[in-house]
Amino acid sequence: MLENIKELICQYVDADADKITENSRFSEDLGFNSYDLMCMLGECEDEFGIELDEYEAASKKTVGELITYLGGLSK
Repeated sequence: MLENIKELICQYVDADADKITENSRFSEDLGFNSYDLMCMLGECEDEFGIELDEYEAASKKTVGELITYLGGLSK
């Protein structure tokens, strides 16, 4: 799932996919603003065929936290 998330991240911010880790923080490390993050989360819904709780998903600060959250929904 990390590779899929990296691809989505690179569609929204100018980030080097090879340097994105589970510890990367969306705003501080990757440069996401709230609009970009919400758009990417919407794309996660389409990509993984799940429905997110917007507030819960937006509260995730790192890539790893988001992956854990998404993994729990897709089971």
